[in-house]
Amino acid sequence: MDSSMMLANKQVVLKNYVEGYPKESDFELRSSMISSHIPQGSKGLFVKNLYLACDPYMRHMMSHHISNDVPLLASFNPGSVIIGLGVAKVIKSTDANFEEGDYIRGMTAWEVYTLILNTNGLFRIKYTDVPLSYYAGILGMPGLAAYIGFNNLCSAKEGDVVYVSFAAGGVGQLVGQFAKMKG
Repeated sequence: MDSSMMLANKQVVLKNYVEGYPKESDFELRSSMISSHIPQGSKGLFVKNLYLACDPYMRHMMSHHISNDVPLLASFNPGSVIIGLGVAKVIKSTDANFEEGDYIRGMTAWEVYTLILNTNGLFRIKYTDVPLSYYAGILGMPGLAAYIGFNNLCSAKEGDVVYVSFAAGGVGQLVGQFAKMKG
């Protein structure tokens, strides 16, 4: 028996392609209703989004590109909901890898509730003894980029001087902390 519900949903939609710095007028907040129904036979999730990351790569996706050779970094389309990394709670699941009540991280939409029909790239959060918001920051894309960049590419040794060109950004701040820890 399907216990689908209709729920009030709010979405952040790209209104116009962004030129220069993003402005509030480039976006629109829409209210709508969403069904919690997961189509029969699909391995999907209905989630409530808790934290949404606003990462630098997203700015590139808000501009119009003539060629979208890299599907992962294809342009958002005006009129569509912004997509990005986030943390969500599973409300309903037809995927055996996820259960109701699980916390997940991965690509989701900038909206209160999301129906996800492709669960590839979603990860169940095993460690909930840290704030869940960390999975959209230090334990998300910025943390992974900083950790791999510093530890696998930089090869700094104790006593080295480390220059970080974007030390004010999320990744740069973490690289600075990793360098400080290294000595």
